Amino acid sequence: MWVEKRDAMEYDKDKVDEMVLALLYLTSFLDEFGTRAWKGMDWGAMDRLYEKGYIGNPKGKAKSVVLTEDGEKLSEELFFKHFGVGE
Repeated sequence: MWVEKRDAMEYDKDKVDEMVLALLYLTSFLDEFGTRAWKGMDWGAMDRLYEKGYIGNPKGKAKSVVLTEDGEKLSEELFFKHFGVGE
């Protein structure tokens, strides 16, 4: 039932995508493939971030997703913009 209610609700998907990308920074790490982040976020947002070129294809068995160079930079920027502590 919760999914039906959320899907029926109107919301700004670009704002959601921005928050998801910012939170991907929080769970990001480096491995031999580049910067990756755990992909336990809303699947619709992950698909949109993929379409926007910020992450690799989220579909697959891996529990993490590769951030593109642009996605890695923007993810960090957004994280500190929304969650950073001012000086």
